[in-house]
Amino acid sequence: MRYLPLTDTDRQDMLSVIGASSIDDLFVDVPAEARLTGTIAGLPDHASELAVERHMGALARKNLSAGEAPFFLGAGAYKHHVPASVDHLIQRGEFLTAYTPYQPEIAQGTLQVLFEFQTQVARLLGVDVANASMYDGSTACWEAIGMARRITKRGKALLSSGLHPHYVSVANTMAKFTGDALVHGAPTLDAATDIDALIAGIDKDTSCVVVQYPDILGRIADLTPLADAAHAAGALLVAVVTEPVALGAIKAPGHMGADIVVGEGQSIGVGLQFGGPYLGLFGCKQKYVRQMPGRLCGETVDAAGKRGFVLTLSTREQHIRREKATSNICTNSGLCALAFSIHMTLLGERGLRELATLNHGLAVQAAYRLAKVPGVTLLNDGFFNEFTLVLTKDARDVVRTLADKGILAGVSLGRLFPDAPQIGNGLVVAVTETVTAEDIESLAAALEEELA
Repeated sequence: MRYLPLTDTDRQDMLSVIGASSIDDLFVDVPAEARLTGTIAGLPDHASELAVERHMGALARKNLSAGEAPFFLGAGAYKHHVPASVDHLIQRGEFLTAYTPYQPEIAQGTLQVLFEFQTQVARLLGVDVANASMYDGSTACWEAIGMARRITKRGKALLSSGLHPHYVSVANTMAKFTGDALVHGAPTLDAATDIDALIAGIDKDTSCVVVQYPDILGRIADLTPLADAAHAAGALLVAVVTEPVALGAIKAPGHMGADIVVGEGQSIGVGLQFGGPYLGLFGCKQKYVRQMPGRLCGETVDAAGKRGFVLTLSTREQHIRREKATSNICTNSGLCALAFSIHMTLLGERGLRELATLNHGLAVQAAYRLAKVPGVTLLNDGFFNEFTLVLTKDARDVVRTLADKGILAGVSLGRLFPDAPQIGNGLVVAVTETVTAEDIESLAAALEEELA
C-alpha cells in the first residue's frame, strides 16, 4: 500500500469545511511547550521515496538472512520449507471474505477453512476439540493457565523448568493482573526432565502443571505419569508444543492424558517472518469446551438444507458480558491459520509423518557429527529435531563468532536465560529438512576451529 499524500488544495478544502484556517488550528488544545517546533535530533529529514527505498535496502543487506547461510536456529521458531502453492492458494478469492466472519452468509470460505483447521489441530494434538486459533504459542499458554484457574477454582500453576522462557515471561506478566501464583523451576543442563520434581510439587492448591513437549532443550518425556498425578490432586495437565512437526513422529500429548494442549503453529505453512505474525494452537477435552478461549466454528445446514458453517462459540468480551467472558483475545490468526491448514492438507497424514522422519534423521546425523567435535558434549538421550550441546566456552560468544563467519549455529542458552550463568555453555541446535549434509559439516568445522 503506497503512501499517497494529499495536495495543498485537498488540505485547504477539508480545513474550510470544518472552519479551520490552518492545520495548526487543529492543535490549539495542545500546550505550546508540548508541541514540536523543529526537526527531531538524531533523525534525518524527509527524503524521496526512491532515496528511502535505497537506504532501507542497504540496511537490509547488512542482515544475514535464513536462506543465505547454514541455519540451525530454533527454540520456538523453525525454518521449514513452505511450498509456493500455499502462498498462491491463500490469495484465492474464496478466502478473501470478511476477516471477522460474523456474517456467515458472506464468510463461508473463511468459516469452512477454520472448521477444517480445527479438525486438523484436534487430530494433531490428540484432543477432542480445538478452537479457531490464537495469536501465538505464548499467549495460548497463558490462556490455558487462565482456563485451568476457571475450571479448578485454584490459583497456583506449576511451570516446568523446560518451558520456553519467553512463554514464562508472558505468563508472569499476565499473572500480575489475575493474582495467579506461578511456580517455576530453575533451568539446568541435565539430560533428564523435571517430571519427577513437578509431580512432587503438586498439592491441593495447584490448578495446573504446564510442561513443554519436546521441551526447550529438546528433551522428550512420557507425560502419562504427570497427567495421572495432576488428576489425582484435582489439577489439570497443560502441554505446550512449539514444534508441531514433531507430532508426526511422537505421541500426541492428548493421548497421554493432557487436559489442555496448546502450542505454536508457525512450523506448518508459516515462514519465520522476523518473529511474527505467528499462530497459536489451542485444544482441550470436550468437557472443558465452554471454558475454552477464542472462537469455535461449527457445521450446520441452511434454510435449503445445504451444508454451511457458522461461529458456534465465541466467548469473548466483545460478544458477551465481560465478567462472563473466557478471554479478551480479540481475534484469531486467520491468515496464518489458513496457511497452516492448506500446508497440512497438501502434506496429508503420510506426508507429515515423512516430513517428521526426515527432520529426525537429519537431526540424528547432525548430533552424531557435532558430538565428535572436541569440546562438544551432546546433552540429550533422545530428541526429535532439536538438541542441546554443551560447549567448553560461553555459547553466546561462539554464536556471535560463527554468525560473523556466515553460519547461524543455534540459540545460546545464555541468551534465553540471561539470569542463569550456570547454563551459559549450552547451545540449542535445530535441524529441519532445509539443512543439508554440507551445512552440518560447515557447522562442525567451524566449531572445531572456535573451540580448539
